[in-house]
Order: sequence, then C-alpha cells, then structure tokens
Amino acid sequence: METTYVTEHTVTIDAPADAVYGLIADVGAWPLHFGPTIHAERAEGDDTEELIRIWATANGEVRSWTSARSLRREERRVAFRQRDPRPPAASMGGEWVIRPLPGGRTEVVLKHDFAAVGDDPEKVEWIRRAVDRNSDKELAGLKESAERSLAFGELMLSFDDTVLIDGPAKDAYDYIYRCQDWPERLPHVARVELTEDVPGLQVMEMDTRSPDGSTHTTSSVRVCTPCSRIVYKQVVVPAIMTAHTGCWSFRESGEGVEVTSSHTVVIRPEAVKELLGPDATLAEARTRVRQALSANSTTTLRHAKSFVESRTGAGARGE
Repeated sequence: METTYVTEHTVTIDAPADAVYGLIADVGAWPLHFGPTIHAERAEGDDTEELIRIWATANGEVRSWTSARSLRREERRVAFRQRDPRPPAASMGGEWVIRPLPGGRTEVVLKHDFAAVGDDPEKVEWIRRAVDRNSDKELAGLKESAERSLAFGELMLSFDDTVLIDGPAKDAYDYIYRCQDWPERLPHVARVELTEDVPGLQVMEMDTRSPDGSTHTTSSVRVCTPCSRIVYKQVVVPAIMTAHTGCWSFRESGEGVEVTSSHTVVIRPEAVKELLGPDATLAEARTRVRQALSANSTTTLRHAKSFVESRTGAGARGE
C-alpha cells in the first residue's frame, strides 16, 4: 500500500465567496482563469455530481485525466478524485474549500492528497513539484479573475467565423490538423514547429506575420478529435491578452461541411494604453484584437475551402 501525502495551498481574495465558488464550479471556463489548464469539460453529471475531463500541463508535460467532482454550493466546497490516475500517480484527489472573510473577502484552501506508484521517492517528488507549481498558478489565476469579476464581461470577447466547404469533413479537418504544412499553405504563417508525442495532442509554436511585415510568436496546445473538432489554448499569448482559447469545429450538412473557427480572448487592461497609445480605450482594444484574429481565421478558412474543393472538383464545377 503506497504512502499518501497531503498538501495545502491557500490564497486570500478580495472578492465575495459566492463569486469565487462560481469560478471554481464552472470547469469549462478554467482555461481562461487557470494557466495550467488547456481544456476542461463536463463529460456527464450536473451541478452537484459530475465527471470532468481535463487537459493540463504538469512539470512542462501535457497530460489528461478524468475526475469525479462533488459540488456543495451551500458549504462552498468542491471535492475531486481522479479516475484511473496516470503514472507516476497511484492516486490523486483533494478539495477546494471557500471560506468567507470579513469585508467581503474570501480565503480559498486547495487541498491535495496523492500517492506515487511503488512509493518511488523520485515519483513522489515529481508529483509534489507538479502539485505545488500548478496549485500556486491556479490560485493566482483564481485571485486575478475573481478580483476582476465585475469588469470581466468587458475584458472577455468571444466570436466565430464560419465557411461552408463543398467536400468531406475528413479533408477539411486534415487541413487544419496538419498545421506543420501551414507555412507553405497560408500567407500569414511564417514558421510552425510541431510536437505530437501522443496522437491528437499537439504542442505548436508558430510565427505569424502581421500586415506591417513584423512577426510574433505564439505557442499553443491543441486537443484534436478526428473530423469533429480541434480545441486549443495559447500558452504564450500576445502582450495585449491574458488568455486566448479557441476551437475549430466541423459539421457535415447536405451541402458539405461547415467549418467554424471560434475564439475567446481576455484582454489585459493594463496593456491597452501601453501598446495602443495613451488615448486607447478598452473598446478599441477589443475591436483591434477581434479584427486581427478574425483576419487570420478567415484567411485560413478561405485557403482550406480552396484546397479541399480543388481536390473534390467543386471549384471546377463552379460551386
């Protein structure tokens, strides 16, 4: 029987306890608040008992797992336990405890208990480092998001662009999936370095050309579901943002396949005037970010449409 180790990490947040609980409970929004989380979703359940799937970084590695969660809104507690934990963990679980403090402030305690396969000391230390690093990042992100909660609606923007392609979903999906080919296929992509140690889990570094000829580098992790969707999070974002997540989705219809590029961005408010000028406003920043991202997305969609339809002969038919 492996030894169980226990850790606790704590933060004090200048925001009401109910608002903090809401951020912890809404697992689908975690990538916007928690740096280590790439993608998270409810697989089944409701607001009291649920099964969630998470893709996140741990000690520089991208990992995925499934956890069961019990949510107790009245007690402001959320307990979690990994199903079939991945090595080096033999077990992993814990609890979020949210405690109201005087003056509308909140204390959050993030507890973990874990065991390492075979009680190997190196594995124990690897897990402890990952838990400590991720807990600190998650609590810092929770604090920042909760304390900005009143302005969060203005800082966040979501939008999408869609194109109908006369061709099979498989070909459209393959065009987006094979991002290593983008420098030869897309005018705004200068360089892509791709790592895919686990099929369907991609780490991508990309240099993108701006209209003024300059380039900027981003790094993303992509979770790929064949012919259905590719969700991603930029783990290195432009200075104007604190977070950027997205999804390429593919929906077949009688006329072909609808390909949609969706974005959700959180603006870094303190960077607006620094980057866009002393008179720049948040509204201007939102507009410029949307225009830039939408321009790149629609360019990619347009080239994907041309590529796929040239293979199916739709372009030659005038469709």
